[in-house]
Parts: sequence; structure tokens; C-alpha cells
Amino acid sequence: LRAEIHQLRGHRGQIEVAAEARRLLSNSEIRESHRDDDTRVQDPYCIRCQPQVVGAALDLLRFTGQTLEVEANAVTDNPIVVSETGAILSGGNFHAEPVAFAADQMALAISEIGAIAQRRIAMMVDPVLSYDLPAFLTPKPGLNSGFMIAEVSTAALMSENKFLATPCSTDSTPTSASQEDHVSMAAHAARRLKKMNANLAGIIGVESLCAAQGIDARAPLKTAPVLIKVIEAIRHEVPALQEDRYMAPDLAKATELVRDGGLIDAAGCEITL
Repeated sequence: LRAEIHQLRGHRGQIEVAAEARRLLSNSEIRESHRDDDTRVQDPYCIRCQPQVVGAALDLLRFTGQTLEVEANAVTDNPIVVSETGAILSGGNFHAEPVAFAADQMALAISEIGAIAQRRIAMMVDPVLSYDLPAFLTPKPGLNSGFMIAEVSTAALMSENKFLATPCSTDSTPTSASQEDHVSMAAHAARRLKKMNANLAGIIGVESLCAAQGIDARAPLKTAPVLIKVIEAIRHEVPALQEDRYMAPDLAKATELVRDGGLIDAAGCEITL
């Protein structure tokens, strides 16, 4: 997360995500306990490359935002009546290719943010990869499944987002006696984003629950003060998992926290689009 690594590459999103991660981890006792850790040289990509992946997604979302802002202020009628001259012009401004491309790019960003988050969830529940966290993040492994099924749920959501991210703009079917022989499919491209965003909120919601459970397991070491506030926001809605229970309400509440910005507010997020 060192600033010079990201400055040397130069992408705005990457630089900002790394800076935000440094802020969130500031004064974490857990992090400081690993300063002289010689058991591993590097973290997996889902940890180490978070700035590169999510930063690229942020840059892409900013670009699509610019495209959609132009489109929101555009004249897309056909024909177009030019008031200054009275000319009536037939054209193709109705073709929604810019919107279709923007929606396809947004879908890619949403899918990748979820994909890398899901790998962190898988790492946290795996005792081989989690460095002494209890198996499946349950304090009573063996008789209890802990977050096993929650992790499986995120794998399903991730996979659904992967196929939903298939570009729509590359599809077209000629209609109207081939007069309308190439269309953008922008409506399909945009409509699936609502479902993808819901899936992503579910993935991040489960990640937040797993992270809070894992931090609890590191006691008496404490996480960073900012993240303590985030955990308090989570625990206000979802208690720590001691023994197996029906988790659907927990997952729904965590998803709602993500969707409505509760965790972002608790963290005081400094990245904006």
C-alpha cells in the first residue's frame, strides 16, 4: 500500500484506493503485529492488488459517468428541428451506442469488484489461508458450519454477475425489413445493472460480516479506530456468530448496510466519484 508504488504507475483510481486503505488501517494493532512477520513474503492478489483492481473500476465508472452526463444533456430526437434555421434533419442521434458501451463497462467494473471481494471471503473462511483464524470463522468449528454457506452464497452471486457482465452492445438483430439493421441493446445493458448492483451489495455485505468476525477472533489485538466504528455499525445490526443460526436475516441486514451506505458513512469514506 506504500504510496510510491502507486504513484509510479500513475492511475488516479489506484492511487486513491491505496491511500484510502492506508487511512483505514492507520493505528491498527493487528497490522502492526505483522511488521516483523517472516512467515510470508507477499499477500494473495485479492489483498495485494486491491488498489489496482478497484482503482481501475473507479476510473472506469468515472469515465462512464462522463459519457452519461453528455447523453443526459443530448438531443436524441429524429428528426431534429433546428430552431435557428427551421431545418428538419433526419439523423441517427437516437442510436444508443454510447449508453450501451457505458453500461457494458459499468457491468465489467461491478463484476470485478465483486470477484476480488469474493476471493477475500474465501480466504477468510479457509484455515489454510487465513493465518490462525478459526475454520469458517466459527469459534466452535466441527459441529458448526460458521460462514461456510455464506461464502458459497457469495460464490453464486459472483458467478451470476460474471455472466451478466457479458457485453450487450455486441448483440444486434435486424428488424423493420432491415432498415433498423444495427441497434445498441442499451436497454438490456442498463437494465441488468440493477440486479448486478444488488448481487454486489450481497457479496460486500458478507465480506463485512466475515471481516468483523475475523477481527473479533484477533482479540486482544484491536483494529484501526476507523474500522472499529465500522464494526460497531455492523454489530448494531448483526451480532457476532457464536453458534450456527439461520443467517438469511443477517445477510439481508449486511446487504442493506452496504446498499444504503451505512458502512461508508461509518468509515467516513474519502473516495468520491
